[in-house]
Amino acid sequence: MQWRDNQRGLKQFSQLSLLSSWDCSHIPPCPAFFVCFVFLVEMRFCHVAQAGLKFLSSSNPPISASQNARITGTHYTMTNGGSINSSTHLLDLLDEPIPGVGTYDDFHTIDWVREKCKDRERHRRINSKKKESAWEMTKSLYDAWSGWLVVTLTGLASGALAGLIDIAADWMTDLKEGICLSALWYNHEQCCWGSNETTFEERDKCPQWKTWAELIIGQAEGPGSYIMNYIMYIFWALSFAFLAVSLVKVFAPYACGSGIPEIKTILSGFIIRGYLGKWTLMIKTITLVLAVASGLSLGKEGPLVHVACCCGNIFSYLFPKYSTNEAKKREVLSAASAAGVSVAFGAPIGGVLFSLEEVSYYFPLKTLWRSFFAALVAAFVLRSINPFGNSRLVLFYVEYHTPWYLFELFPFILLGVFGGLWGAFFIRANIAWCRRRKSTKFGKYPVLEVIIVAAITAVIAFPNPYTRLNTSELIKELFTDCGPLESSSLCDYRNDMNASKIVDDIPDRPAGIGVYSAIWQLCLALIFKIIMTVFTFGIKVPSGLFIPSMAIGAIAGRIVGIAVEQLAYYHHDWFIFKEWCEVGADCITPGLYAMVGAAACLGGVTRMTVSLVVIVFELTGGLEYIVPLMAAVMTSKWVGDAFGREGIYEAHIRLNGYPFLDAKEEFTHTTLAADVMRPRRNDPPLAVLTQDNMTVDDIENMINETSYNGFPVIMSKESQRLVGFALRRDLTIAIESARKKQEGIVGSSRVCFAQHTPSLPAESPRPLKLRSILDMSPFTVTDHTPMEIVVDIFRKLGLRQCLVTHNGRLLGIITKKDILRHMAQTANQDPASIMFN
Repeated sequence: MQWRDNQRGLKQFSQLSLLSSWDCSHIPPCPAFFVCFVFLVEMRFCHVAQAGLKFLSSSNPPISASQNARITGTHYTMTNGGSINSSTHLLDLLDEPIPGVGTYDDFHTIDWVREKCKDRERHRRINSKKKESAWEMTKSLYDAWSGWLVVTLTGLASGALAGLIDIAADWMTDLKEGICLSALWYNHEQCCWGSNETTFEERDKCPQWKTWAELIIGQAEGPGSYIMNYIMYIFWALSFAFLAVSLVKVFAPYACGSGIPEIKTILSGFIIRGYLGKWTLMIKTITLVLAVASGLSLGKEGPLVHVACCCGNIFSYLFPKYSTNEAKKREVLSAASAAGVSVAFGAPIGGVLFSLEEVSYYFPLKTLWRSFFAALVAAFVLRSINPFGNSRLVLFYVEYHTPWYLFELFPFILLGVFGGLWGAFFIRANIAWCRRRKSTKFGKYPVLEVIIVAAITAVIAFPNPYTRLNTSELIKELFTDCGPLESSSLCDYRNDMNASKIVDDIPDRPAGIGVYSAIWQLCLALIFKIIMTVFTFGIKVPSGLFIPSMAIGAIAGRIVGIAVEQLAYYHHDWFIFKEWCEVGADCITPGLYAMVGAAACLGGVTRMTVSLVVIVFELTGGLEYIVPLMAAVMTSKWVGDAFGREGIYEAHIRLNGYPFLDAKEEFTHTTLAADVMRPRRNDPPLAVLTQDNMTVDDIENMINETSYNGFPVIMSKESQRLVGFALRRDLTIAIESARKKQEGIVGSSRVCFAQHTPSLPAESPRPLKLRSILDMSPFTVTDHTPMEIVVDIFRKLGLRQCLVTHNGRLLGIITKKDILRHMAQTANQDPASIMFN
């Protein structure tokens, strides 16, 4: 049977299934080739693990060597290289399993299929014992509920930490401007809540709150007061930034940055030890507060996802079901990322969709349920803490009561175009700066870089009231519609006494001097935010991108909204306004434009669509604004994709060289597996192990002389028939364990991977049986398999490596990094520059 490049679909799946020597008629009809293919491969692996599985027909015999030889004639097969005993499990486990076998080294990729089968084996073992005693039944129930327990603990911890971060960040942000004498732990707003001397016009001033100028020089107004407050603002900003970067550098280097690119890579199967550890959690929580309070152009929403994943990783070690299985642990991390977005934006449903759309690599249905539950628990805890005192989960929650009109779709789409252009510019500029940081001496001084960026930010931000504000408070002010109780300069409209019609809402009015002044200040703030965000994202402090991007979009949207509002007021007789905008009616809502612009700019940077619309919808609580949001977000994505399909997180993954195969990236080249596999034509031969002809010294020498992560096992050098695959780490651990625990194992001991030990002379030392660590069913393809199919297999099955055969004989190996190098070459990039070191 030959697979052609242009053949796809269910017909090929049914033909392949006939080659597996068992009936596939019990498999439910699949609408897509991939679902069927994954189901076939998963069942094929578990068939190798134990031929008598309940869902397999008992009349179908295990695959034989002759059948296997026929199967290897196809383009890709699961091969064993010999007959399979029906009682042999996947790892052919010994009575005493070798400690450490089956684990992974740092900066290595997990084997998803192997981990899945390990979990199936564990589950069958628990089910078979649960009727033996009440204790075994209790253990079975504990195992079944452990998934819900771990996501509950993760949600509780994420909500509690998010509330703590919000409260601390608000207090330390206000600390740059002054202090509350009546209660030092109160921020500015809380300090003036109970004051009886606060006026409506100056609601932010009260005797209990003292600025630094009042405390130090005793002046509340005048040039001296302004200069002293300016100096203290810069001093506190530099102090917070220096303390944050110092803690990160000394205690937890992994606590810097957003964390989402690394979490995406970890969820795809990559191991980064310590990235989700307790020290990272502790330092990230503390330094996130300091970084936000320093006034840098960053947000805490992205790092909150990292914080939640740290909680999920730590709690998963309390349950053996997750602590011993890397694939199951990633299900917890997917739920934790949903909880992180839930507390970051007060959007539980948006958090689940964010985990599904943006970060998760493997997302089964039960993970969807647990992600929803974790997001629910986290949001409930944060709501109970009520960090902002407004009974809302976020500071910038808004509600609009004015409908939008059809003609407004045009400015909404323009905001989408701006968001796409901003996203494309930011990704290119930020990646260029980060690459320069990596390649120059400037990157060797992260503390100095943070201090310089913080100093420039503080010096420029203080004179402008909109850049001096905390970014979340700025977004809140831009989102808020002008009402009778608003005292912001953005609401400084002239009252028109000649309005012919009065409605419940405040009608559109001509802009006053305060509005025009605010527009100029917002334009300067927009330029400042655009430039500083490029240089801030990626420095060695916790730095999120959600809030700065939303702030840029909100500024642009508010400016456009005011422009459209004034245009409709002065030209209400134009045909586009005539039907909807009567004189004295409340026609345009500038705050709505700010919200749409924020969504468009965030979508342009991250290329999120569905989850972003739902997050912003949950922020506003209005169903009728979904269409403008969808129009702006899709426009921003289309415009951004015209300049490059990568979002900022994928770009940083590629910059750092993480082994991540992005499902969004298409592979369209016509190369074959033989063109990519190693060894190449001029390379030394492939390092392989033989089934029963090598000694312990031979294997240790091969391990010491090479840096490969695993070795194919063949029957003999002459036949090159494949038997299985042994990992380097497993070989090392197994040999060390055998030397310690088994008598008679020496360097000249014969190593046997076969089921039966060959006959040896009487004076020979005791042989070492290592069949238990051998993967008897490595995934193989033929040398003529198109690379388009190989890339698809690696993406959808999460493989670490794939062996290449020709007529059943081993030719070479393709690893995940080989595919990434090949994809870089086809894109005219230097393969050596993109690989993780």
